[in-house]
Amino acid sequence: MHELPELMALLAGALAVTALARRWGVSAPLALVVVGLAMSYLPGLPDYQLDPEIVLVLIIPPLLYSAALRSSSIGIKANLRPIGLLAFGLVLFSTLAAGLVAWWLVPGMSLGVALVLGAVVAPPDAVAAIAIGRRLGLPRRLMTVLGGESLVNDATALTAYRAAIAVVIGSGLSLLGGVGMFLLASAGGLVVGYVVGWLVHQVRARLDDGNLESAVGLLVPFATYLLAEEIHASGVLAVVVAGLYLGHRAPASDAATRLQDRAVWDAADTLLEALVFALIGLQLRTVVDGVSADLLPLTAAGLAVTAAVVVARVAWVFTTMYAPLWLSRKRDAPPWQHAVVVSWAGMRGVVSLAAASAVPVATLSGAPFPNRSEVVFLAFFVTLATLLLYGSTLPWLIRRLGVRGRDSYTDALAEAEAQHNAARAARDRLDDLTRESQPPGRVADRLRQAAQHRSNQAWERLGRSSDEVGESPSEAYRRLRGEMLAAERDVFVRFRDEHRIDDEVLRRVLHELDLEELMLRRE
Repeated sequence: MHELPELMALLAGALAVTALARRWGVSAPLALVVVGLAMSYLPGLPDYQLDPEIVLVLIIPPLLYSAALRSSSIGIKANLRPIGLLAFGLVLFSTLAAGLVAWWLVPGMSLGVALVLGAVVAPPDAVAAIAIGRRLGLPRRLMTVLGGESLVNDATALTAYRAAIAVVIGSGLSLLGGVGMFLLASAGGLVVGYVVGWLVHQVRARLDDGNLESAVGLLVPFATYLLAEEIHASGVLAVVVAGLYLGHRAPASDAATRLQDRAVWDAADTLLEALVFALIGLQLRTVVDGVSADLLPLTAAGLAVTAAVVVARVAWVFTTMYAPLWLSRKRDAPPWQHAVVVSWAGMRGVVSLAAASAVPVATLSGAPFPNRSEVVFLAFFVTLATLLLYGSTLPWLIRRLGVRGRDSYTDALAEAEAQHNAARAARDRLDDLTRESQPPGRVADRLRQAAQHRSNQAWERLGRSSDEVGESPSEAYRRLRGEMLAAERDVFVRFRDEHRIDDEVLRRVLHELDLEELMLRRE
């Protein structure tokens, strides 16, 4: 465990690089890796070694859980076939491809150790790819497929990795036993995740306290992971299932809880992702110093293994996407540009480095684990090479192919219809409530106008842009109300500075103004 000042310095530096990358419009993960590489050989820099236990228990579960909360379980179900082919089939195919190449090229490496390496470098980390795709407006189906793959592929790879490790260290596990271990761990992860998600949902529904609900939510990824691992199930898969379950049922929570949860997990994601990619870059010196073999042939092997996982992904994506259509003579094949984008979104990440670092030092007989330093080096090489390769070329490729979604118009149309029906239901409910008892003043009229306003502004987004027709009524409302909120905020701050109201009063009022401003931004 690093000293606290060193860890704080790392976090502060990673967040600073992230802030600059976002301001300059470049990929933050890529910038963090490059800066980390450059700094890894600075004299006097602390030795930030990657602790696999910390990564697998304290970093990966919350990142996966947060991504699952924001994912659409309905969208994943609708795309279960392509997601399953990528998250299960491609991971195992990449394990075999990378393992065979390493077995062939690295002197003295057994097939079992090579398959350990294959499982280590098999799962892509789609954090960077999804960030790029969201910024460039990829179609939602592609984003759902890439996101669904990233949620599940770590579970597949880590389970295959443990089976391969068990074979190498001499636990007596056979190939058939490894398959059984994989199936049991996956089934156990599904069950644990569903049960934990259901229990947490029942508990949170009865708390009636937003702060407590958010606090319970913070414990879910860690508790779920540890519980599943304790019974030898897939902790990663359990965390994903729990996150999908709770995310699907988030509308049942209190509005304040949802706002708070979103803010908490957005901040946690930013911090953890910055830490993860900075650590990847900073590993260069540690990994290179730990290699006892000649670096030149090992680097050549790294290039070959990287080429193997790149080619394996391209071949798998195009074969599984188009072969069934060709065999059935169907004509409704997806655009080839979509297949290119999916096949070029294979960045590896911290899971690969953590798994490599977690390779045992010795077998059960006490002998040193064979080729351990080579496995760690090759895992680092493939992770770094794929991050730089895909991260630097994927944005250009998406723009060059013109892969853009029309989801914004489709969403606006669906939202306008839903807003229209919601406004009508709200007015009907208001009529029922005011039929017997009329509220004082013009409360009912103001409420009807507010409902109509929300309906109108949804339909306005379907028309021509403001550049063509000028400012719409809803845009004018948002602009003017935003200026009014700023003026109100200035008055409250001035009253606090003049000691006419207390800070607690200011915080309470600012919270109300902030919620209204967020609603204006959302609209």
